[in-house]
Amino acid sequence: MISSFIEASAIIKAVVFFIVWVVVWLPLGIPLAIALKWQPPQPITPSQKLPLLAPLYLIAPLILWGFARIQGVPFSGYGLTRTAAFFGSLGLGLILGVLGLAVLFGFQVALGWVQWPLSSQISRQNSVSEAGKTSSWSWRIWLPTLVLGIWVSVTEELIFRGFLLNQLQQDYSLWLAGAIASSIFAVLHLVWEGPENIPQLPGLWLMGMVLVLARQVDGGSLGLACGLHAGWIWGIASLDAAQAIAYTGKGPTWMTGLGQQPLAGVMGLLFLVGTGVGLWWLGAGGFIANRY
Repeated sequence: MISSFIEASAIIKAVVFFIVWVVVWLPLGIPLAIALKWQPPQPITPSQKLPLLAPLYLIAPLILWGFARIQGVPFSGYGLTRTAAFFGSLGLGLILGVLGLAVLFGFQVALGWVQWPLSSQISRQNSVSEAGKTSSWSWRIWLPTLVLGIWVSVTEELIFRGFLLNQLQQDYSLWLAGAIASSIFAVLHLVWEGPENIPQLPGLWLMGMVLVLARQVDGGSLGLACGLHAGWIWGIASLDAAQAIAYTGKGPTWMTGLGQQPLAGVMGLLFLVGTGVGLWWLGAGGFIANRY
């Protein structure tokens, strides 16, 4: 049976992984879903999402380790290592991800499509707050979201740009494998977000392709991809938690994003294209490869 699995096509191996992953999670997920009163296909709320995702993401690396053992390949072959180069790339990606979001929203602020309501209102609130209390931008917001962003990004990159991309490349070219992996990555978001997430599918697919490019630029390591992904999660989650930006309604929704979701608008797509061009430039210039 193991030999048959090893000789199976890339698609079969990917399907088996996702089936095993879900089956192992179900004994934990079903009681949690009942306790949290989540009934698919209803959209999941933020308070429901994290408790359900936590066990799912915790068991994923263990299952991938088992798959690596069965196939006789090193776990590090998925692109996740404990080297200085990996952590250096992760840090660089984190910085690039946050700076990219600053450019994206800063440009929209300049156009009058987005405003920063916290600049005056929250400053006044802070001036009258009790001594010792922290502002909306305190570590109580950015530190947990940073930890969460790194955890989620490392897990998702390990699955989609690590294991899945490796498997698909056994039967397909790099970019076709990347396109398939990115399609799966995008579609699976519908499980948690429901039909409301459909306008983001093109953006999520393009995001996946940019992260494929990040792995290639980083010489097969997931460090840069994890950092970029974490920076985007951290930036968006921190802005949302602090209620730091507000859409003015002056910009067309097809530009700013349907439902105020950046990936569901042209600006978000241009942001990803720009990130991809920047990564290509870094790779072409040998900047990443020559850092150490």
